[in-house]
Amino acid sequence: MWMIIRSWIAGNIISVIGFTGATISVIAILFSARQAGRNAEQLDQLKKIIEVKDAQLRATLDAPRTRDELVDRLRRGKF
Repeated sequence: MWMIIRSWIAGNIISVIGFTGATISVIAILFSARQAGRNAEQLDQLKKIIEVKDAQLRATLDAPRTRDELVDRLRRGKF
């Protein structure tokens, strides 16, 4: 049995190398596409996190500093 397989491989070594190379190329392309998708998702998450932090910083800047400012805002209805 082993002799039959060995003789077949010896006769078709170029084809075996070609199919192996093509298979490896397809696997590499699929892996790269998967990784690119993950990177895009991480980038979207990072953008959302940055937007939330910026919104928090803006809210902090607009917050009343003292009780008097808080009372004034509540009276004016702009809190």
